[in-house]
Amino acid sequence: MREKVHTDAVLGDVLLRKAPRSRRISLRVHPVKGVIVSMPPYVPYAVGVAFLESRREWALAALRRASAVDAELPEGESVETLRARAKAELPARLQAFADRYGFHYNRLTIKHNTSNWGSCSTKGNINLNLNLMRVPEPLQDYVMLHELAHLRHPDHGPGFHAELERLLADHFSRHLEEDAFRAYLQPIGASRAKYRITSVLEKALRSYRPL
Repeated sequence: MREKVHTDAVLGDVLLRKAPRSRRISLRVHPVKGVIVSMPPYVPYAVGVAFLESRREWALAALRRASAVDAELPEGESVETLRARAKAELPARLQAFADRYGFHYNRLTIKHNTSNWGSCSTKGNINLNLNLMRVPEPLQDYVMLHELAHLRHPDHGPGFHAELERLLADHFSRHLEEDAFRAYLQPIGASRAKYRITSVLEKALRSYRPL
């Protein structure tokens, strides 16, 4: 499976995915991964971009419906205060993860994106959504480790999932005594998914929506 990130002027970062089993071009909105265009392997990315542009209004409406469940910012917060907090906190934490696990990224950008929580380009640039400041710390860490894992595995294949699960297992083992992390331990232990930690954290993140 091959993937490429396309930045749309309205929708933000969109994942273009060439899937071997795809027989036609399709568009969907995922609560965690954002807008995804799936296409057969032989279809050029430019055709996928043109299809996205033809369905842009539908995708935008779907994103708005997905965010309607919590369409208000916390009391006392604004986009600018979230942006300031994100710029003050996230770069150092992302760099700490990169140093600990041996990753090297090119540039970090804090964005206000309604389609996903983060992305990693083929050039090694990472984008993080300022709305991460609205979710619990373990889920913020999940997103950052997710994007760092893409530096080694650009797609969402088995290698990527194995890498992310390894990173999360090590990270959670360092925070077993912290209440914020312990809240996720029981569901992880009960999960029957192949990648248990990834599965539980992704499910938890679905209860939040970028605004």
